[in-house]
Amino acid sequence: MTKRRLFLFDIDGTLITSGGAGEAALIRAMKSRFGVDEDFCGIVLAGSTDSAIARALLEKHGLETTPENITGLLDSYLHELAGRMPEHAGRVLPGMLAVLDVLTSRPDAVVALLTGNLVRGAKIKLRHYGIWEYFEFGAFADDHHDRNELGKFAGTRAVQKHGGEFPPERIFVIGDTPKDIECGRAIGAKTVAVATGIHSRDDLAAHSPDFLFDDFSDSEQVLDALFSR
Repeated sequence: MTKRRLFLFDIDGTLITSGGAGEAALIRAMKSRFGVDEDFCGIVLAGSTDSAIARALLEKHGLETTPENITGLLDSYLHELAGRMPEHAGRVLPGMLAVLDVLTSRPDAVVALLTGNLVRGAKIKLRHYGIWEYFEFGAFADDHHDRNELGKFAGTRAVQKHGGEFPPERIFVIGDTPKDIECGRAIGAKTVAVATGIHSRDDLAAHSPDFLFDDFSDSEQVLDALFSR
């Protein structure tokens, strides 16, 4: 039986950049829902889950972190995001299409998402760039507000969909932030860091990922590395 590898991709800063559409949508959502101006001072966006970000924004402005307020803010954000995507100059990041094309053609590779986005937000973003259909399933902010818990959901869904186990040494968590590295390590997976987000190669190297790339432009080199061990 083929020993399959599970590849779990982050979205923002890894697969794509939305050109600031997500941030703009959050600003509009805070204004329309709660009448406050947001500047993200003191708010960590990169690597955080949407649900954790919503909670942090409410706390910052002294608003109650009730389920109703969190859901209301996120619903407004998703509404704004759908309209914002065409207005911002985002793109699929270098080499990603080539890597995804190869991975999805291989019988020994399973390709899925592990992201801090809500599933509806992930779909809005990836459909806009035509790459949503590459991913069989995912783990999202809908599953848990703590990113380090998401790997368990992805692993369970992989087993449900494909049967058998995916041992940690055959799971690869791919992302652009130290939080992605930490998230992969939480399930014992191989960690693949790519310096296409706000964190430099040196920033990421300090967290000792198993693999580190400037970007995926040399897709052949990336794939060779990921299947070498």
